[in-house]
Amino acid sequence: MTWPAARALAASAACPSKPSAVPLGEALGCRLAVPLRALVAVPGADVSAMDGYAVAGAGPWRVVGRVLAGGAPYAGELRAGEAVEVATGAPVPAGAEAVMPYEHADLSRSGVIGGPVVPGKHIRRRGEDISEGAVVLAAGTVVTPVTLGLAAALGHDVLEVRPRPGVAVLVTGDEVVDAGLPAPGRVRDAIGPFLPGLVEWAGGRVTGTVRLPDGPAPLRAALAGAPGGWAEPGAGTPGGWAEPGAGTPGGWAEPGAGTPGGGSQGGESPGGPDVVVVCGASSKGPADHLRAVLAELGADVLVDGVAVRPGHPQLLARLADGRLVVGLPGNPFAALGAAMTLLVPILRELTCSPAPAQTSALSGEVRPHPCDTRLVPVRRSGRGAVPVGHDRPGSLWGAALADALAVVPPGWSGEQVELIELP
Repeated sequence: MTWPAARALAASAACPSKPSAVPLGEALGCRLAVPLRALVAVPGADVSAMDGYAVAGAGPWRVVGRVLAGGAPYAGELRAGEAVEVATGAPVPAGAEAVMPYEHADLSRSGVIGGPVVPGKHIRRRGEDISEGAVVLAAGTVVTPVTLGLAAALGHDVLEVRPRPGVAVLVTGDEVVDAGLPAPGRVRDAIGPFLPGLVEWAGGRVTGTVRLPDGPAPLRAALAGAPGGWAEPGAGTPGGWAEPGAGTPGGWAEPGAGTPGGGSQGGESPGGPDVVVVCGASSKGPADHLRAVLAELGADVLVDGVAVRPGHPQLLARLADGRLVVGLPGNPFAALGAAMTLLVPILRELTCSPAPAQTSALSGEVRPHPCDTRLVPVRRSGRGAVPVGHDRPGSLWGAALADALAVVPPGWSGEQVELIELP
């Protein structure tokens, strides 16, 4: 399958979740499903912008009352020659024409003040900042901490958002270790550490990471959603993996069990992960069991290999319960290329947040492949996208130096190319 066709198919395979109303504290990181409107005006009344005196008419003025922020407003209308002492944020009386700051006021012992005033000065009129009913943020906007503060100020207790899709990660391989210096014949896991950030950047959230030994049995159980998942290799059972059971280290539990990957947190899709990412096992070697396990589970394979380098042995399937399975190659840069091809388009479609299209000239030597698309790490510059090198499938060095991947089609002859932004 060609690279453009694989990306399009991945996006079309995703079914966006229905919007849900969640409390403000649970909406962080989600995208607004509907525009955010002001339920109240800001400010909600004519208020003082300074500590001082609200005055009416020409001076001098007789002080007839006092109003504090949050206190009861002045009863009645202010008449010419009258003033009310006001705090910043306090409602000014009807009829007030300006606020005179304390530092400009000359207060006599008899309660009469004088001083300069500018008509309309230091009064914030109702709706001056935001009118009631105004649209302040468009649908699709990411809910940031500041968004939450704005929504609260506008009277919202809940927000209608697109739930963040949950992603469960299965890291396979007897040779893969996740800490320390790898012994001869072992390798450090470089894919598991970059996936959570990539998933968050694309709008999802990793709900759990499970490390699996080679072999079809643990992979089959993990994909089937066995309660408790599987233990870390070497947990003291034959073969280094444990039978499914509640509280098994490293696994995810049934929804609501309160363990990593189980149930949903605020603003996330309920009922377990929407996508399962399998790291390794997607090629066709003796330890690559993903295809056979998917066949046993009755999965519908949508993509089986993509004409792209790096990342050719990638896979996309749909399980009988609707979950999507993304198979990534075991080489780190190949896995990143496959994730940008299949996983990211799925997450963006689930959150209704397609990435903007970008193109650029290439400034530097690039050798196109005669049959496959090449994903080349580049940095943007004034003269075009500059390849950074260090782009072998087993190394993330080039991708770490880059801010985008240039999509170089087969037989490329110098025309502008698409750029895929990197997290």
